[in-house]
Amino acid sequence: MLKISIVEVRNKRRLLVEGMLIAPWSAELVNACYNAREGLDGRELLVELVNLTAINQEGENALTALMNEGIKFRGCGVFAKQVLRQLAHRARKPFQEAER
Repeated sequence: MLKISIVEVRNKRRLLVEGMLIAPWSAELVNACYNAREGLDGRELLVELVNLTAINQEGENALTALMNEGIKFRGCGVFAKQVLRQLAHRARKPFQEAER
């Protein structure tokens, strides 16, 4: 199961992602990111991996593709941070912990 919550704040839109990032839910994350990019009006889009419990190859591929498109990520917890660091090398972009 995957839960994606949208949090609107003044200068950014945050997608909070919780649960298992595996098929078919990895495609749901990609769709949610594409939809969330619409109507940003100059705000930043930030995807936060919160309480990520599992990820498979399809989930990793989805995150890598989103990174390559310039979407910023924040990992909450040791597991999520490590996954993002490893995928950032694959995406050839440095992983930078987003500011809160």
